[in-house]
Formats: sequence, C-alpha cells, structure tokens
Amino acid sequence: MNQERIMQVLLAPHISEKTAVLADSDRQHVFKVLPSATKIEIKQAVESLFDVKVDQVRVVNVKGKTKRFGQRTGKRSDWRKAYVKLAEGQDIDFAGAN
Repeated sequence: MNQERIMQVLLAPHISEKTAVLADSDRQHVFKVLPSATKIEIKQAVESLFDVKVDQVRVVNVKGKTKRFGQRTGKRSDWRKAYVKLAEGQDIDFAGAN
C-alpha cells in the first residue's frame, strides 16, 4: 500500500460516551475514516500511526441527517466510521497524545 494513502485514511477519532465504554470494556476504538477506505487500509493506518496490533476492523457507513433551516431543508454529509478492535494487551491513549 502507498504510505501517503495510509496516512490520509484516518480523519479523526470519534469520541463519545459510547466509544469510551467500548474502549474500556472491549479494547475497541472508533475512528472517522475516508468514505473510500478499506478495512486493510484502516488496519495498516492504525498499526503504523499508534504502534499497536489490530485484531479486527468493522466499518459502518453513517447516513447524514436531513435537517430544516427555516423553510429550507438541508442534508448533512454521509460519513464512514470504523470500529477497530485491538489485540490483547494493546491500548491507544488519546489523552496522552499531543
């Protein structure tokens, strides 16, 4: 895989109460990724950026919500979310990252 492409796959960690519970209980972390990203690219990106061993990757396409702005309707963008399960004994610390 192209190293440039791997560095662009992960857009941001998706942090919420639900993802915090997943990280503590199941060693799963959630990331926003490119809509065209594959599971293999996501796995390689997480392993290279955070120096951890990835066990499993699951991907979800999230549909954007339809919202109203007065009389006009608008639509939020669709995006892609990746659930990354780490191997036993591995962890990613977002609080300690600069």
